[in-house]
Amino acid sequence: MGELVVIFTGLVLMVLIAGVSINGVVDKVMREKRLRHEAGKAPASGELREIAERTQMIEDRLRVLERIATDPSADISRQIENLRDLKAEGEKV
Repeated sequence: MGELVVIFTGLVLMVLIAGVSINGVVDKVMREKRLRHEAGKAPASGELREIAERTQMIEDRLRVLERIATDPSADISRQIENLRDLKAEGEKV
């Protein structure tokens, strides 16, 4: 009976050591793949500028919509028509 306990304990220790070692190797491999993926995915400065401009445009539009939605005394249809007129003028330019 004592021999079985020693053998079982030895097997458990070997499996534990192998598991920790494999986990370390897999962690390093996955970290390396993640770093390579992130490095290859970095946008160029031109793309960053375009993204920033589009973000600013979206924020400006959102501010206008928030102002229209939260202004109880405003004539919403008049403001929408004014925005359409501005958009039409901007497209002509």
